Amino acid sequence: MRNRIAAASLSAGVLLVAGLLTAPAAVAAPTAPSCVGSACNGLNPANTNCQNDARTVGESSDPMGAMELRYSPSCRAAWGRFKINAPSGSRIEIKNSQGKKYTTRGSGKFYSVMINDKDVKAWACGIWPSEFGGTNTACTSGY
Repeated sequence: MRNRIAAASLSAGVLLVAGLLTAPAAVAAPTAPSCVGSACNGLNPANTNCQNDARTVGESSDPMGAMELRYSPSCRAAWGRFKINAPSGSRIEIKNSQGKKYTTRGSGKFYSVMINDKDVKAWACGIWPSEFGGTNTACTSGY
């Protein structure tokens, strides 16, 4: 009987020490959004944590599928992104149903600044030079 009690005590001690040595790692608390709604107007999504929960909520219907509308639920903001390698001289216009509009110029697979999408509708249009002269335009659906 004594041997069983001693063995049980030893096992419990080993488990206790092992548990203390391998304590679970602390879980990081969720980060508050960098901005919300109109406070995000004109900000670069890469300089905020809004991009962390972003998802694509709209796409252009052009044959190349050139544009997408990205949305952050935590920030309640949207931005446009070129999915194609846009040539030099390209731009993205992001706007909302409140009449707010921003234009971002660039090339390659670039994105626009953010715009408020809290209780309003937003959409993005990509405009790029055509190889035959003139311009091409591709707009996303609204969200």
